[in-house]
Amino acid sequence: MTADGRPARGRYPLSLRRSPVPWDRQRPTWRDARPTVIAAALKRASARPSGNWYVVGATRDVGPARPLARTVAGHEVVIWRGPEGRLVAGPGACPHLGAPLRDSPVRCGRLVCHWHGLALDGHPFAGWSPLPVHDDGVLVWVRLDAVGGEQPLAEPVIPRRPPPAEAVAAVYTGFGMCEPEDVVANRLDPWHGAWFHPYSFVDLTVVTAPDGKDAEEHASADGADTDEDGFAAPGDGLAASDDGFAVDVSFRLAGRLVVPVRAVFTAPEPRTVVMHITDGEGQSSVVETHATPLAPDDRGRPRTAVIEAVVAASDRPGFAAARKAAPVLRPLMRAVAGRLWRDDLAYAERRWHLRNTHRFPG
Repeated sequence: MTADGRPARGRYPLSLRRSPVPWDRQRPTWRDARPTVIAAALKRASARPSGNWYVVGATRDVGPARPLARTVAGHEVVIWRGPEGRLVAGPGACPHLGAPLRDSPVRCGRLVCHWHGLALDGHPFAGWSPLPVHDDGVLVWVRLDAVGGEQPLAEPVIPRRPPPAEAVAAVYTGFGMCEPEDVVANRLDPWHGAWFHPYSFVDLTVVTAPDGKDAEEHASADGADTDEDGFAAPGDGLAASDDGFAVDVSFRLAGRLVVPVRAVFTAPEPRTVVMHITDGEGQSSVVETHATPLAPDDRGRPRTAVIEAVVAASDRPGFAAARKAAPVLRPLMRAVAGRLWRDDLAYAERRWHLRNTHRFPG
């Protein structure tokens, strides 16, 4: 630890826990995890502009021959690579007879409907119009102004990340019966980490947290102005010290081997929570959790896609070898995220169920 209590980085990236605390002997966190604190953080996140942008999937999911398709808030969307690899997005139904374009191949940058061969090149045709799309190098976003209902942003609110050439990125996608706010609320409750995920997190202490006030003035400060092109301009948001959850925690690797870090959780927009590693191993690494509403299931229950980007970085000399091994590391990183989200989606689904039956506490 440093003089101010932050995890110190030693000569080696791993640490050995000297006196592990059994799971049932760790300090209870329920008194600290006040519902008012989580609810107020969620309210402030919900008040921030998204510009109507939704994460659809990973950049790597959009190949040269097949489109990436998602139903966002009940609207079918299809994304493919046009000429010279540029992204094209639009409605997922063919304008001819409504065929699902998700099943259609891409040929020479044109999406060819597999029902009758109508080819779309990304330009408006017979009522079919392209949608704004953005590739940030890790994730693909689409803008749906009719769904979001906000003042549009020219680009999505993208969290600060390590430079791509210095990082390894992997994207996990999972699905749950809940709404985006339930996923965001889960991430704005860092106190559950060592209790609910003891296989991954130990020695967790929430160092700082917002005070739980509604802070309407903060929400208004995050409002969007309009630029000369008529797009909203996102506010800078609040500093992590004002509206973030700072956590000292150790990532468990095996047995007593751990990696201690300090992480700060913030919500830059309504459907995103970002964990920045600010001290310890992997400083500057980020984990971005994006919640995208889908179509309801056959019983009318909401469904949400959790699209989580893990962007790992390190200034240790050996990390260059890790970058070269990225094709091997990415499946492992997705597997770790998947194990956590099997639990956390159950948490989010339970929260939605309690809200839907008017039994949610508080």
